[in-house]
Amino acid sequence: MSALASALSDGKLAGRVFDERQLGEAVGGGAARRYALVNRALKDGSLVRLKRGTYLLAQPSRAEAIHPFAVAQTLVPGSYVSFETALAHHGWIPEAVYTTASVTPGRKSLEFDTPVMGRFTFHPLAIHDYQFLVGVERQRFGALTAFVASPLRALLDLAALRKQRWTGLDWLTHGLRIDEHHLVSLKRKALAKMKPVYKHKLAGDFLRALELAVQAGGSPSPAGRSDD
Repeated sequence: MSALASALSDGKLAGRVFDERQLGEAVGGGAARRYALVNRALKDGSLVRLKRGTYLLAQPSRAEAIHPFAVAQTLVPGSYVSFETALAHHGWIPEAVYTTASVTPGRKSLEFDTPVMGRFTFHPLAIHDYQFLVGVERQRFGALTAFVASPLRALLDLAALRKQRWTGLDWLTHGLRIDEHHLVSLKRKALAKMKPVYKHKLAGDFLRALELAVQAGGSPSPAGRSDD
């Protein structure tokens, strides 16, 4: 274990993702000393760089594992986990998801391939003001927390990202392999909360068609198409 990892392993940064400022506060000293400590720790593998200026201690130096959802929050502050990642987390789709995908409040898509935590992607969506966290819940993962979309919000985010037109429930039940009982259990109040969220007409059309299908008890009749 490097001197840096040894110094941090019993402190508050041991089970967290931290930046240069927090590192400086924890170890003190000048910039040159910190630079040398970080380089030695990176070389021996006791410190992991997630992106420039963002780190975590390697597993042997941590008391518990850090959940990828909590890592996503530190890579892009203000983001929330969504899309297939959140659907798998809630048990709505059966396949394992190997990328932690989030919605970013920024305007550019971002991607990070980290050495120990896997791949992270962040996608912007056209969302109305003050609607960004509608249907998003704060969840605890060990000592850390993360914002995670509800199943409905994750599903609608995915449709908005893909510019998916409503073609009946087949895209959901066969394409995504969502069990129909999840869809018909959606509450009218939850669906209504989503109506002011998205700017694009196509996303609104998808939501209205989903609501009609839910009210019909899962009828797969496709809705009429409309342009974005």
